[in-house]
Formats: sequence, C-alpha cells, structure tokens
Amino acid sequence: MNEQPSKIYLLPNLMTAGNLFCGFTATLKILEGALLQESNPDAAGDLFHTAIWFVLGAFVFDFLDGRLARLGGHESPFGREFDSLADIVSFGLAPALMVYRVVLQEFPRACWIIAFVYLACGALRLARFNSAAARPNEANHQNTFTGFPIPAAAGLIASITLFLLWLAEGEHRLGNWKFVLPPLLLFLSFMMFSRFQYPSFKAVNWKTKKSIPRFLVISLILVFTVMNYEWMPAVLFLSYLLYGFLRPWLSREWRREIEEEIGEEPPEEGVGR
Repeated sequence: MNEQPSKIYLLPNLMTAGNLFCGFTATLKILEGALLQESNPDAAGDLFHTAIWFVLGAFVFDFLDGRLARLGGHESPFGREFDSLADIVSFGLAPALMVYRVVLQEFPRACWIIAFVYLACGALRLARFNSAAARPNEANHQNTFTGFPIPAAAGLIASITLFLLWLAEGEHRLGNWKFVLPPLLLFLSFMMFSRFQYPSFKAVNWKTKKSIPRFLVISLILVFTVMNYEWMPAVLFLSYLLYGFLRPWLSREWRREIEEEIGEEPPEEGVGR
C-alpha cells in the first residue's frame, strides 16, 4: 500500500517558513557578532541587536501560522512537525546561542551548560507536544498550555536583552546587567516543564468579536508598544509569565474574560508547545 502524501497548506506553512528564516538569520547575526566581539565591540553589539529583532519577528510569524491554519481549518500533522522544527531553531537555538555569546567571556563553561539546558528543555517540550498531539483521542485544540510556551520564553529573553541594551544608552554592550540572562535561561527552562497553566489564546482569531471600548484599549496597547519598543515588549512577556502564577487565584469569569474563553472551563491539564 502506497503511503499517502502529507498535505501542505500554502499560507500557514509560508508563515512557518518565515519563522524559520528569522531564526536562521538571527543565528547568523549572532555568529557574525561573535567573530567581531573582540576586535569591534560596537559592530558586534549592532549585530546582536539585529538578532534580537529577528527572534521577535519569528515570534510574530509563529503567532500568525497557527491562526491562519485554524482559520481555514488547515491544521495538519505536516504543519505541526514543520512548526516544531522551525521553533527549535528560532526559539531554542538562537536565544541560547545569544546568551552564550553575550556572557561567554566571564563564565565560559557555566554559560555553555546553561545554554544547552535551555536548548534541551525546549526540544523536549516540543517533542512532548507533538507526541501528545499525535494520540488518537488527544484533544488538539486545548485552551491552555501546561508550562511556559517556548515562543514566549524566547520572546522574553530577546525583549529583556533589548531592554538592557536600551538601558546601556547606545553603548552596544550590556555591562553587568548581562548577568541576569543566564539565571533567566535556567528559570525559563524550569517554567517550560512546570505545571503552571498559560492561556493559548487559540480562541482569538480573525473572527473574534469585541466591544468598541475593548477594541480601543487593545489598539492603544499596540500603539504604545510600537512607540516604546525598547521596553514595552519586555513588559508584555513578563506579564504573560506572571499571569501563570496569578491564574489559579483568579475567578472563572476573570479567566474567561482575559483568555477569550467561550463555554466550558479550560481543562486542568494541557500540553504546550
């Protein structure tokens, strides 16, 4: 019996390809910056800065590919596997390599181990998601993730690094503030396998309806983020991280309002990407 070819849906997988391109380019910029770190620190700082934007760009593409797939009913095993392979480059390898290169000179062995732990935890998390999603009776459209999602973890690392560069006031180097990055990697490695529940926001798509006041609030937040891009993304990612700690104490109605839930209460346990 001939194997049936997997269906490849154009738009969602183009977004995933954009995610992979951003992760690959971010990795190249980090390696280029590493070569110039000793001879030309300013040029290396500019390259690391560019890498941060590509990691954040990968996050945007990753957000869009799932929405496009669900909007058109085009979710597929091929898309799930392709997305995870892109994620391990953009949200696993690139952030780990960036922190490794930024803090390498002071703690070469320790930073190598910390970066690998983060990368390994990210790969294990993605493998867990795919194995669970492949089960015949497993719910693939869960409303929550168990543990902090790896795209959000990478976005937090990139946005915190961007914020630290902004604090350095154009010096293209982080100074002593860079030592917060290795502990952050370890903490996020733990959070990816924690039991804290995080909303997936899968209910939010192009058809989501909101009242005019809420639409205006969301629009203002987006505009304010663009105007204060140096630090506002870090605030948003940190807020999402802290939400997992606060969520168990919120009422069902509050959770539903925040997470765009409609109907049943989210399951007690979910699987994150």
